Amino acid sequence: MDKITTSILNKKWFYRFHLPGGQVTDCYMDDDVVKVHDTRIQMLDSIIEPRFKGKLSQATAVDLACHEGYFGCHLAAKGVDVTGLEARQEHVDDANLIAEGLNLSDKFKAQQADVHDVTAEQYGQFDIVLMLGLIYHLENPVGAIRTAYELTKDVCLIETQVAPNLSGQLDWGNYEFVKPMMGSFAIIDETEELHGPEMSTTGICLAPSIEALVWIMQAVGFNDVSIIEPPADAYEQHRFKKRVMAVGYR
Repeated sequence: MDKITTSILNKKWFYRFHLPGGQVTDCYMDDDVVKVHDTRIQMLDSIIEPRFKGKLSQATAVDLACHEGYFGCHLAAKGVDVTGLEARQEHVDDANLIAEGLNLSDKFKAQQADVHDVTAEQYGQFDIVLMLGLIYHLENPVGAIRTAYELTKDVCLIETQVAPNLSGQLDWGNYEFVKPMMGSFAIIDETEELHGPEMSTTGICLAPSIEALVWIMQAVGFNDVSIIEPPADAYEQHRFKKRVMAVGYR
């Protein structure tokens, strides 16, 4: 084996990468949880394949919080030019290593950047914007969704854990003046888990309800926002709408 393949196989990964030589990376996730990645891929492809049919090799994408590069490399393997942006340098290094091992270095490149520091002026716009498994680890998910909108030239996919919704009327300064609640957020504490490679970088996390996610995407400018229907054999959280993937168009 070459040095790159050896380096890849000598460590454990969050994902199961299938290498060109037939080897599969050692994954530290439980078998029943790994299915979440398969479901995300199926939902992603259900939008991207028909929309860019025959034109993926001409498309560009950005993978916000690209982690180890799993989804970015999936698009790169289809011919898309992909930029991966990731807050943690160790994930950037892993993503670039796996891209090299998959012979995708010419199509996928990761670099360190926090989503809240990313601007369209700096990075430009992309045909496809991915934001998978990110916003429920953030204390400013609305700002991150605004960033995704600014970067989107055509289509954006946002996948997230979701919280129960709270609806109804809310007194807004006076009992005679009320406003409808458009959705809700749950506050999740990850302050003791900042060391975790998949956890928040600040510890304060806001998980949206499905209604909140859709409304916010529409409010920042996305058109035709909808929740993608999961496949019949989807990961349990997607089947029971505890996680969702939303799609919006520019």
